[in-house]
Amino acid sequence: MPELVYPPVIAAAKTMFRVLDLRLRVEGSHHVPRTGGAVLASNHVSYLDFIFCGYGARDSGRLVRFMAKESVFRHKVSGPLMRGMKHIPVNRAAGAGSYQTAVSALRRGEVVGVFPEATISRSFTVKELKSGAARMAQQAAVPLLPVALWGTQRLWTKGRPRTLTRRHTPISILVGEPMDPAGYPDAATMTAELKNRLSALVDRAQREYPEQPAGPDDAWWQPAHLGGAAPTPEEAAALDRRGPRAATS
Repeated sequence: MPELVYPPVIAAAKTMFRVLDLRLRVEGSHHVPRTGGAVLASNHVSYLDFIFCGYGARDSGRLVRFMAKESVFRHKVSGPLMRGMKHIPVNRAAGAGSYQTAVSALRRGEVVGVFPEATISRSFTVKELKSGAARMAQQAAVPLLPVALWGTQRLWTKGRPRTLTRRHTPISILVGEPMDPAGYPDAATMTAELKNRLSALVDRAQREYPEQPAGPDDAWWQPAHLGGAAPTPEEAAALDRRGPRAATS
């Protein structure tokens, strides 16, 4: 079927990038295969990550079908767009159907995007990963690519006000080398290697980032291990256990 929604959305995103003069750094986009199925597994630091992860596949001319929570598809504005772009709704209470939909898409030669941390990382480090990305890659026999995003949290992240009009923000998108699922005995082993590769990519994106916090009041977006004011992984886990109210307390 023709793509009637995705191309205009991409054009609108590119216009936003130009208007805001975002300083995009994309590295490794050639790793995304030009044909055939693939899983893109990205870290998650912002509500906008799907836009920038998808942008990392642009040089290969691929449209990424993202797995996203079902409530986004029920929204009166985002719902028609998500369905029109053929993204995949995830019902966390009954995830088997969503999983099989993604595997079927991969077998048809689609590129599927996932956030294996499941939720945004408040610490801006890579959390423990769910095994779904590896399981899908193994079942569909397609490559799994780690994708590191950095800088997107400065535009909109959990527990912080949106700054969608912020200009000149550097955004890093690093696409790692494909992982061949045939090289791993099981999904757990592949997931552990994905976490290692993703953590290394994120760490490099952070250390090579061209800006530092302007002062103590701006240090919130930098991880604690690099001297920032973001919660440590342990503090972030505690905040997650406290639920939504933790964002405002």
